[in-house]
Amino acid sequence: MTINFNRALIIGVTLFYSTLGAQTQESPKYTSSNKGKFFISWAGNRDSYSKSDIRFKGKDYDFTIKDATAKDKPKGWHVDYINPTRITIPQTNFKLGYFISNHYMVSFGVDHMKYVMNRDKYRTADGYINLPEDELGSTYNGVYNNETLFVSSDLLKFEHTNGLNYVYTEFARYDDISSIFGIKNTDTFQINITEGLGAGVLYPKTNTTLLQKERYDEFHVSGYGLSANVGLNFTLYKHFFVQLEAKGGYIDMNDIRTTNDSADRAEQHFLFFQRIIAFGGIFRI
Repeated sequence: MTINFNRALIIGVTLFYSTLGAQTQESPKYTSSNKGKFFISWAGNRDSYSKSDIRFKGKDYDFTIKDATAKDKPKGWHVDYINPTRITIPQTNFKLGYFISNHYMVSFGVDHMKYVMNRDKYRTADGYINLPEDELGSTYNGVYNNETLFVSSDLLKFEHTNGLNYVYTEFARYDDISSIFGIKNTDTFQINITEGLGAGVLYPKTNTTLLQKERYDEFHVSGYGLSANVGLNFTLYKHFFVQLEAKGGYIDMNDIRTTNDSADRAEQHFLFFQRIIAFGGIFRI
């Protein structure tokens, strides 16, 4: 039987390259699809707050400190961020989420901010204080008709420092923008942009000394919050990420506990802005 070696050679080479192509064909990248993935992150934040009118009311007083200002209470780069026994001392953010599709996710989070009202300042006060004369705070008795009042530490210390806890749910979009930067192997390094909207409750532990009364020192649901954020996410080796995020929103707290007397309450509303650096992981179960 005569063998056509040229034909056999062509067939052999074709089969070789077909097999090699099948073997070297790239499998889908882990980062090409997000649906069904979970993520978890831990972060630190810095906070800014708008001015707010803070109303204090009880059995013998009802007055408002107008245009009160506040600051946060940063810890800086510190081991307390990961120390379980001191983890509530810094300003932190926790978030756990799930991708319901390639581009959309839902999450649960807790923003542990800190709010410290600036005191020992002159402010405008409106309302009245009429405490019994045997109480220490009675030195501030009077009627205030938009009058200037020196808000000393003896009159008022007002802080949400353990903390201004915003417990929320969020709906967000997530997009891979790696191609803009010429990145092809996103399983090694990927850049994403994310935008979200959230809503939740405020659950602070407010540290307040008001009119030298005994302070109330328990967690209490005090109101609600709304938020929006935008973030830039850098994912390394498919599973680890660093995220830079800007987040702002509105907080309305109309039921703040201030003293051990349940009749003593405060209320305020203000805008907030956070700068966040988060570290986390993304995975499938």
